[in-house]
Amino acid sequence: MPSEKILSQKQQYVAELAEKLKNSAAGVVVDYKGINVADDTALRRELREAGVEYCVVKNTMLRFAAKEAGLEGLNAVLEGTTALAISKEDPISAAKVLSKFADDHKNFTIKAGYMDGEVIDVDKVVALGKLPSKEQLVGQLVSVLVAPIRGLAVALNAIAEKNGEAASSEEA
Repeated sequence: MPSEKILSQKQQYVAELAEKLKNSAAGVVVDYKGINVADDTALRRELREAGVEYCVVKNTMLRFAAKEAGLEGLNAVLEGTTALAISKEDPISAAKVLSKFADDHKNFTIKAGYMDGEVIDVDKVVALGKLPSKEQLVGQLVSVLVAPIRGLAVALNAIAEKNGEAASSEEA
């Protein structure tokens, strides 16, 4: 039986982890077994730059925190080595970075994820990872919105040029 001090530290850690899970936009649970230190360092740097918090967690602690946060669906994948990537603001940044990393490193696997308080499976995490960035989506939307105006401008320009040519041929 653990001492009171150790038990209270673990309870505090679980409460903090549960709070992070509740307050995040999305997260991804991965199996990091088999990656080397250099790859892990590069992955952590890329996640940090994307605004994602990444840490190795004990399965038992994550199980308790997930239950407290209402994400009991994660319990099915909490076996072996487990790391958790939490994105506080951007719901796809963790999935994007980890999906790309998993494609490049065959021994690094995505177990599951969550978004908006719902547990999502590996396929959905990978699909999220393949989505374009927010900036790209905004650019595509602007392009779609501007296309009719551009078409109208080209048509009006063509009419003006045609009328201008007709007027200059009549003068000649």
